[in-house]
Amino acid sequence: MALQLDENGYLNDLEDWDKDAARQLAQLESIQLTEEHWELIELARRYHVEFDHAPAMRPLVKWVKQIAGPSKGNSIYLHKLFPVSPARQLARVSGLPKPPKCL
Repeated sequence: MALQLDENGYLNDLEDWDKDAARQLAQLESIQLTEEHWELIELARRYHVEFDHAPAMRPLVKWVKQIAGPSKGNSIYLHKLFPVSPARQLARVSGLPKPPKCL
């Protein structure tokens, strides 16, 4: 299925997201998904459900630290998995809208 993306690479319809869509979106970001990526995808999607928006970088770090611990809740870990822009790339791959205050 061809994904319908907006001009910034985010899904037009959040309901179109599934694991296959995540794989396609990750490929567009040149990311090979691992268990560590899937854990962050799940956390980002949980954040979106709870707060009704995708997490920007600082709230993302705080949220991951709270849920998964300090070894994963830090910008170095997030940059290892999503090297260009963790908040934006994670939101895209997770099928979420653009995080607030992200350029």
